Amino acid sequence: MTTDDCEALRREIKAVADKLWAMPILVGKGGEGSEVEANRKLAYRHLEDAAMRLGKVIQALDGGVSVYDKTQVPGA
Repeated sequence: MTTDDCEALRREIKAVADKLWAMPILVGKGGEGSEVEANRKLAYRHLEDAAMRLGKVIQALDGGVSVYDKTQVPGA
């Protein structure tokens, strides 16, 4: 795995996270929305974490140099 591979994956994760965040509030059967929304938000947070973890992989591949790039972080 190269830094370019990781950067490409981070961009893909950001695109998915942005689509998820842009979705209208979801409502489950019978109008129950709290469980549905809670899981949607949790999924978004997991995508944020995945992007951050790939950033840490890039950082390690680059010898510990920080590569924080707001354009590749979901929601940025």
